[in-house]
Amino acid sequence: MKIALLSEKYTPDIGGLAISAGRLAVLLSSSGHEVQVFAPTRGLSPSHARTHASNGVTVTRFGAHKRVDDTLVAWFELIAQEHERRQFDILHAYFLPQAGFVAAYAGRHLEIPSVVSIRGNDIERAAFDPSKFSHTMYALQNASAVTTNASVLIKKAKAFIDREIHLIPNGIDASHFKPMEKNSALVEALGLKGHVIGFVGELREKKGLRSLLNGYAQLAQSTTLLIVGHVREGEDKKIFDEMKSSIPNANIVVTGFVPHRDLPSYYALMDIFVHPSLRDGMPNALLEAMACEKPIVATPVGGVLDMIEDQVNGLLTPVNDVDALASAVEKILANEKLGKQLGAAARKRIAEGFTPQSEVNANLAIYNRLLQG
Repeated sequence: MKIALLSEKYTPDIGGLAISAGRLAVLLSSSGHEVQVFAPTRGLSPSHARTHASNGVTVTRFGAHKRVDDTLVAWFELIAQEHERRQFDILHAYFLPQAGFVAAYAGRHLEIPSVVSIRGNDIERAAFDPSKFSHTMYALQNASAVTTNASVLIKKAKAFIDREIHLIPNGIDASHFKPMEKNSALVEALGLKGHVIGFVGELREKKGLRSLLNGYAQLAQSTTLLIVGHVREGEDKKIFDEMKSSIPNANIVVTGFVPHRDLPSYYALMDIFVHPSLRDGMPNALLEAMACEKPIVATPVGGVLDMIEDQVNGLLTPVNDVDALASAVEKILANEKLGKQLGAAARKRIAEGFTPQSEVNANLAIYNRLLQG
């Protein structure tokens, strides 16, 4: 099968969308299919494209334009040109407004099936942007199939259009993300002290920046807040710096970019993993932390509800409830037995329902159904 995968971000770009698109591309390639990724980048001049091989996948990056419509035109024309040469069987897009629109339109134009995948912010935020609404709706209405990674996103999408939407949760490699001993040299290099409260990803308002720092402020004595990743530049960074400076005796460590393959050793440093999002799809970082047997404190948003059962494999606290967040963290840190029980149950949940093989099998089943007519 020849598959064109369109994504608005792709490795080495930062973020869950890039990680998820990269994972699916490699899984499909490892299953014996030809995969070519098409993704815009600011690293190339507009209208320039560069193709290279990576992990068995053909990756084509093309220069994004200042105007979104010019980028969409270039994306569509690139797909059409490559289809003449390779004759794709399926177009699959991650994220609705740009990639999804191009895939649905190109699929109809080229008369091949298209699949669009709702990832979170596309249906929860972009759909409310007048400049993106029509592209979002076109993708939902005209794609041959629609998938998403979280049950709550199905309900939200069905408020826009009444059609079948397939649930395909993210898969995590539990042989890579697994419990391991702390690296003492890394502890020393990062300057970690006392209990370590961890967050992984790009910290910003949507991910609960204020709740995380305000909650940590109630626990700051003899604890470290470890942010594996970075704080989004601009207003989020300004808020972060102001809040950090107001917390007495704070020990907040921001690592900057960490390669995805190296993340398990950073999860091992954490006594607890906190994910206080305001909105979310199915966060890869939460799945990874669960696979690493970390006790979890999270908010009940998006795909978190498909992953965490309160008091069973993690603790759920209301969105923006700083006191509840701090109380849940304290509860786990004060009870080592509880933390171990929650962590073990979290890893078991991953093994049962969030494997890479189940993710790729579910996508292939949709492709095969579409191709069989």
